[in-house]
Amino acid sequence: MPTTAPPVPRSRTGPAVTVAVCALLALAAGLALRPVPSRLPAGHTGDAALAALAREVVGEDRPALAVAAVTPHDTRSAVIGADPGDRFEVGSISKALTGLLFADMIERGEVRPDTRVGDLVTVGGPVADVTLAQLATHHSGLPSQPPTPGRFLRNWWASLTAGNPYGATAAERIASLDGIALDAPPATYSNAGFELLGAALAAAAGTPYPQLLTERVLAPLGMRDTAVPVAASDLGPRDIDGETAGGRRASAWVGEAIAPAGGVRAGAGDLAILARALLTGQAPGRDAVTPKAPFDEERGDRIGWAWFTTPAPGSGRPVVWHNGGTGGFTAFLGVDTEAQVGVVVLSAVGEGPNHVTAAGFTLLERLADAR
Repeated sequence: MPTTAPPVPRSRTGPAVTVAVCALLALAAGLALRPVPSRLPAGHTGDAALAALAREVVGEDRPALAVAAVTPHDTRSAVIGADPGDRFEVGSISKALTGLLFADMIERGEVRPDTRVGDLVTVGGPVADVTLAQLATHHSGLPSQPPTPGRFLRNWWASLTAGNPYGATAAERIASLDGIALDAPPATYSNAGFELLGAALAAAAGTPYPQLLTERVLAPLGMRDTAVPVAASDLGPRDIDGETAGGRRASAWVGEAIAPAGGVRAGAGDLAILARALLTGQAPGRDAVTPKAPFDEERGDRIGWAWFTTPAPGSGRPVVWHNGGTGGFTAFLGVDTEAQVGVVVLSAVGEGPNHVTAAGFTLLERLADAR
């Protein structure tokens, strides 16, 4: 990396105009060549009644959909537009897995909730005094993403091209947070915070995050088909492509830094295993789901180590859940421990997580009422 400053440009107008013209041309081309959003195919694999319910509640405007309905005693699943063993990006459900890992490491005595970030990784400024508990509950003061020009440009380019904005290494992410101000309000949802939490846990264990998550959480649960790819070369034939809401093929979101916050891939079968373990209290690091702090008091949300607890809109029963969204996928996992029902929804369209979250809550209530 050069240590000298680049030459000062002769004029600021020329480059600005060039960028603006390129952006307008890209936008015009995108609108002219915009593909049509995919629709679910007619067939399905698995439970026919669940497939029909998923089509009704989640909707048809997506290339693939996988759902699972779980009780402590049985699991039903249905897959539409993909094979049963295919993997979807689960987005921020990765944070929920990192929360389980954090709780497990607390139980082992490897870290404490009040362990300082600066005790585990080399970072300067106020971030060094942030605790792991603050990261795990989104109460650290960190923004959602590092407020740097490079971050802005990557997000902008990814929005134009449906590309991957999250290719940074863990070291690059830590460096981008060095000296950053902690001025975000409490309960500011932070991808950067969970990227930092994953890097800190990996440093505490002396093990790369993908290996650590596999050894401590995925393997004990029997989630053998779940993967944590950190490069495009790690993807295999079972890792399906997702689409943007406009129907463009979305690049895979892979990167070392994003892995603990949004880089995991899984199928409905493996996430159903997790949902059942949460219902029965047998998940590694199960204390992660116990609420530790308020999150959205108006809605009644509380948060544990990543996991939210929210009253269901209809029944008022507490639901433990997390959702996820990437450029080409949305996901939801929720369990109603009083009704003893769990739901998994994996959708291969990047429409934003609110729709699939509302659908997940509706499926939970419909399935609980049908028991």
